[in-house]
Amino acid sequence: MEDFGLLIIRVVVGLYYAAHGSQKLFGLFGGGGPAGTGAFFEQLGLKPGKTMALMAGLTELAGGILFLLGLLTPLAAIFIIIPMIVAILKVHGKNGLFSDKGGIEYNLVLIAVALGIAMTGPGDFSLDAAMDLSYWEDSD
Repeated sequence: MEDFGLLIIRVVVGLYYAAHGSQKLFGLFGGGGPAGTGAFFEQLGLKPGKTMALMAGLTELAGGILFLLGLLTPLAAIFIIIPMIVAILKVHGKNGLFSDKGGIEYNLVLIAVALGIAMTGPGDFSLDAAMDLSYWEDSD
């Protein structure tokens, strides 16, 4: 059952995160695309905005797909965690904890999930397991 639980977590978070990157890259799901996201990034002091938007979108799309597949899981976690830290520092940190006020709550949840999966491994239903890529020591 543990492996099914890890799969559910990876699928939900991975799909969401890939969709989040698609907002920046392609303007899907109501996103601003490179131009709109780039303009927002410029206002935050992330320059050049369009280039930063493309980099963030690619990182989020790749991170979401890798996380979903359970492939190169530590790298996927990094691709989730770093943009969330930037989002906390540049956007949400000033708004406190709770997401209803624009706070860091959701960012922290994504960081915790990504870090937790990176530390425990993606489970047997993953490409890392299928390809026998092990980043974790067995403690058994």
